[in-house]
Amino acid sequence: MALYKIPLVLEPQPEGGYLVTSPVLPELITEGDTAREALANASDALEAVLEMYEDLHRSLPVALQRAAEDVPLQLETALAVG
Repeated sequence: MALYKIPLVLEPQPEGGYLVTSPVLPELITEGDTAREALANASDALEAVLEMYEDLHRSLPVALQRAAEDVPLQLETALAVG
């Protein structure tokens, strides 16, 4: 399993749930009823987009970074409490 460092935008939807997109990978679009579900779906969506790029013999965007697995990975996230 490869790790990728990718910015994600979770946008609350008027009907509920979250839309997930990425400014560096416009093909990545998914959603979820909760933020947790949306992020889990983003992992599946990223895998599908990576397969699409490979099938089309396209280079990945330069801004998409593969994370080194032997160094600490710094993440910024939102956590709900209470």
